[in-house]
Amino acid sequence: MRVVIGSDHAGFPMKAAVVEAVEALGYEVTDVGSHDERPVDFPDIAEKVADEIASGRAVRGIMVCGTGVGAAIATNKIKGIRSAVLHDTYSAHQAVEHDDVNVMCLGAQIVGPWLAGDLVRGFLGAEFSTDGDFRRRVEKLRQLEERS
Repeated sequence: MRVVIGSDHAGFPMKAAVVEAVEALGYEVTDVGSHDERPVDFPDIAEKVADEIASGRAVRGIMVCGTGVGAAIATNKIKGIRSAVLHDTYSAHQAVEHDDVNVMCLGAQIVGPWLAGDLVRGFLGAEFSTDGDFRRRVEKLRQLEERS
């Protein structure tokens, strides 16, 4: 599985730990920036992360910014993306299992590298449930997306 990773300047210092955690699980990483701590607008990087998934070049994505909130808002603007701020291990896997989330947004000012590693493992290790209730609800999300 190919995983796309991006960060703004606030998330840049923690991005290396996230990349390391993803690679340790055997996944291929595409890093779309930022590549240093110079200020960058998070919507620009979030768009690159979302586009990699929407195009099929990556299956899941991780966006690291200050809180994760802005990244979640930005990535959710792209058709086919379901992203969420995930700061606890239960939500990291449950978001995939129940809601088919394909972008995890992390706040580098909220979680540290150790917890980020646990979140990555939960997020990437999870699979979307075959339960009809969850499938029906995600289909309704897709239909909402089509209306806009």
